[in-house]
Formats: sequence, C-alpha cells, structure tokens
Amino acid sequence: MKFSRSWPLVIGLALMVHTPCRAGAQLGGLRQKAAEAKKKLDEAAARKSADSATKAKAAADSAAKLKSADPAKAAPGGTAASAPAAAPVAAQGDPKVWENYDFVPGSKVLFFTDFSEDRVGNFARGLKYVMGPAEVIERDGVKMLRATGRAAMLIPVGRPLPARFTLEIDILSTTPLVNLQLAFEGGPNLDRGDQSAEITWSPSSAFIIGGGQNAGTSTQSVTKEVQAQYIGRVTHVRVLMDSAYFKMYANERRIYNIPELQFRRAPEVRMLLTGTEENPTFITGIRVAESETDVMYDALLAKGRWATHGILFATGKADLQPESRAVLKEIAATMKKYGDLKLLIEGHTDNVGSAASNLALSDARAAAVKAALVADYAVDGARLSTKGFGDTKPSVPNETATGRAQNRRVELVKQ
Repeated sequence: MKFSRSWPLVIGLALMVHTPCRAGAQLGGLRQKAAEAKKKLDEAAARKSADSATKAKAAADSAAKLKSADPAKAAPGGTAASAPAAAPVAAQGDPKVWENYDFVPGSKVLFFTDFSEDRVGNFARGLKYVMGPAEVIERDGVKMLRATGRAAMLIPVGRPLPARFTLEIDILSTTPLVNLQLAFEGGPNLDRGDQSAEITWSPSSAFIIGGGQNAGTSTQSVTKEVQAQYIGRVTHVRVLMDSAYFKMYANERRIYNIPELQFRRAPEVRMLLTGTEENPTFITGIRVAESETDVMYDALLAKGRWATHGILFATGKADLQPESRAVLKEIAATMKKYGDLKLLIEGHTDNVGSAASNLALSDARAAAVKAALVADYAVDGARLSTKGFGDTKPSVPNETATGRAQNRRVELVKQ
C-alpha cells in the first residue's frame, strides 16, 4: 500500500527529467519497484489464503473429532478439564455408541465446582462437610476430591431443586471391588423413604433404594468388559429429572429410564463417597443446573437468541466432544424444519486466561460448531455465520466458579 500512495510523486519526478537515458533508467527502476511490489502483494495474498485454509481445516478437524473425541476431557460447562485419564475404549472412534445418548445439561447453573480453587490438603470449600476422610489432592496436575473411607458431604444448591434439573458428577474409580463408591439423595439426611430415592453407582453395578424402588429389582449389573473401561478413567455420571421422570447415564450408556421416581427437591443433595487407602475414589467435578423449558425455535422468535451449555469442548481447544450430539441434532432438526432460518453462532468463555486467547478460542469453537452442523448434519453452511466474543459478554458475573460455568456457553442468534 505504501507503493501505491507514492506512485504519483515518482511519476511526476520522472517526467521532470529531460535526459533520455536518465528517464529510461528511472522508468526501468520504476518497473523493477513495481515488480517487487507486485511480488510482495502476491506473497501476502498467498499467506492470507494459506491462513484461511488452515483455519478452515482446523474447524473441519474439530468437527471430525466429534466422532472420536475423548469424553474424559469434557466437563460440565464445556471448558474445564475433568480428567487426566484416557476415554472409555468403546467410545473411541465409534460414533454409533453415542446414537441413543440424549442427555442435555441444564442451562441455568445452580452449583459448580472442579476444585481448581481449593487448597490441596483441605476439604472442598464449595461443599459442606458431614463426615469421613475426604480431602483435595492434585493428581496428574488436576485437583480433585479424594475419599479414602466412607465420606459424606452436601452439595449446596442454594434453593430447592426445581422440577426439571440435571446433576453431573465426574468420578474416577481405581477398583471395581469397592461397592457404593458413589451415592446421592435429595436432602441433608439419609432417608430412602417413599418420597426420597437414593441412587448408588459403582463400576460393577447401580441400584436405587426408596422413591418406589428397591435394590433387589432396580439393580443394573455391569459386565467385566465395561467395568474395565471405568477403572482408572473418569466416568461421567449424569442424571436428568423432569418432574418425576428420571434418566441416568454413565458415560455414553443410559442406565435408567424410569417414568416415575420420587427424588426429594431440597436445597442440598447428600453425596456419599466410599474408597480405601489402597483404592481411593476421586471426584473431579460436580455440576447442578436447572433445565429451562425454552424450545429452541420459540426462544429465537421471542428473544432472538437461544443459549446452550450442551455443546462441550476439550479444555482450551475447539475439539467438540461426542456428548454434544444431542444439542447439535436439535439445532439441525430446527433448521431443516424452518427453511428460512439463518443463525449466527456465538462462542463465549469465562474470564480465566488472557482476553486475546479467550477471543481466539471462542471464535474457533463457534467455527467448529458450524463445521460439525455442515459436515455431520447436512445443514446449509450459507445459513450459518460465526463469531467469538471471548469473555466480553458474560451472562452473569465471573466472580464464582458457578458464575464462570454459566458464562461458558454457545448462543444462537436469529438473523
């Protein structure tokens, strides 16, 4: 651009020269400079084209990884790592495993912790201690809560659980031989009555006591092959409740699908962990969220935008996790039903890290969502645009772990 601004001045000086040889020499010099300038412009254009191709490939790669991503790197809220371990073997490279996975995390975060702000050696400050040996430790660079015996604690929700909510607990088991590794029930006390179900999970089995269920008829046993996939890896135990309807998942497998289960809607959830000194049990993350009743298209019509926490990414990356399929399917189905709908896909982060890195990450994640919708769900790319906002548009203050989890999201905006 410098060359184009100086061109008239150079031509004027050349015309003022009367000596033919000097004029010819200057014109020759001008031709050489013009050629050099053109070469620089061509090189710049080539670099820009290469950069664009690289970004497009990165987005496509992120979409492709949806089919084989490591779910152990996905966490509630979609950004924080919850596991240093590998993914379950069955989930790697096999998208069909996730075809019937229909869990969608609640969109309004009521409680969240990944223990990253806790001090090693202390009990987790976000939870309320009840009894037993439990403390925060650091394992492979990740903070987590370790139980070396029977330890009970309360997850403080802050208000009675709503009719529609999701509960996500990420647990790392070191052996299938310890029973009752994880149990949870609404309310501060062990009840197991007609109106209060306690749900228990371990790598070898799951069962429910109370709320109209008993251990004898509700037990779901796990094969040795599946048990092996749980040990030494983070298992994502996820619960979805819609009034009395209860669903529960361990990684990609749905364990329960019960139309009526009485789970007490209290301001806290009682959680029991069981481990031993030789084989501890670890918790790497907990998330409780309200499931809002907004239908995507209705929300777009009424508010012009729709936010989701159900699109998950690997920590610090734009790699989509396979758990995102349920939400991506919903977006694709809505766009196919309403052929004139055009959307802007917005990426948003919390304020952890630099503003520049958050902005770049959110932009790449929005692009990855578009790439997945186009490549895997046949959505017309011309109807989708993307933009990353980093941490510039928080939905709530970033002052707590719960607030930061709420701000890590993808939003769709009607165009």
